[in-house]
Amino acid sequence: MKNGRFFVGLVGVAAVVGYLMWTGISDSMVYYLTPVELMERVDADPTFHDVGVKVSGRVVEGTWQRRVDGAGTHAFIVSDLEQPGVVFSVRYDDVLPDTFNDEAEVVVEGTYGTDGVFRAHTVLTKCGSRYEAAEEDLAA
Repeated sequence: MKNGRFFVGLVGVAAVVGYLMWTGISDSMVYYLTPVELMERVDADPTFHDVGVKVSGRVVEGTWQRRVDGAGTHAFIVSDLEQPGVVFSVRYDDVLPDTFNDEAEVVVEGTYGTDGVFRAHTVLTKCGSRYEAAEEDLAA
């Protein structure tokens, strides 16, 4: 009888801990669309233009431009990592991250307008999973 209550209590505690772990992980997950998924959603539902969304992709080399009239607007094109032919234009009116460059992997957050331009209010660059030393540093 005593052992039965102990095991019931143990199962209850394990269930509560499991539930808290699951909800904590679910709440902290960040999901973003790929450019392909963004285009599919917009084609399927035109009201998707009004929804804020996060999209991940790669800046197309040679497309990054900055207006020099003091407005600080950045313009660049983002392509899908798997299907580089799927692209969209991005406009961003703030300071870019230090690690942003002309071929960076980025996550942009904002809205995709009916004019085909993604107006970002946040731009994040994805860092590589590891940093490698330059060959001349390794020779020393």
